[in-house]
Amino acid sequence: MKPGHSIHLADEAATIALADALARQLPARAVVWLHGDLGAGKSTLARAMLRALGVQGSIRSPTYTLVERYPIADGDALHLDLYRIGDAGELEFLGLDADDGRLWLVEWPERGAGGLPPADLHVRLEVAGSGRTISFEAGTETGRDWLEKLEEPERLLTQVPDSQGIC
Repeated sequence: MKPGHSIHLADEAATIALADALARQLPARAVVWLHGDLGAGKSTLARAMLRALGVQGSIRSPTYTLVERYPIADGDALHLDLYRIGDAGELEFLGLDADDGRLWLVEWPERGAGGLPPADLHVRLEVAGSGRTISFEAGTETGRDWLEKLEEPERLLTQVPDSQGIC
């Protein structure tokens, strides 16, 4: 997939298919910053990706806890929602280390700027009618390699997996 390429996600099933494709090509370690307004689909994409990585049971929103940790193959996934923090200094109280976890999924990363590991991949989501528009930007070589390995959007969105109770 070309960096900056935007695709339309018609519905939740398309979001799940995209998350599955991202999970299949997950690098050894990755930091993903999820950008978008309230209701843009950041949490839905994060939950779908965690589910695709084998997380069983409830996938809780980190809205109030700020961070939820889930075991995945070869490490942990950290899902952060920074909407409620006032500044990046508050991240210190979470006791996170940049080397923690195999995968970081960070919602509202701009609120933690300067206190987060750099993004390998920036994912921007916007509401577009009844669906979503999503675009990607690599922040590192790892992110560029990850994007190159993704299938073409039109192909992956025709391979919609069964919904597994993501929402």
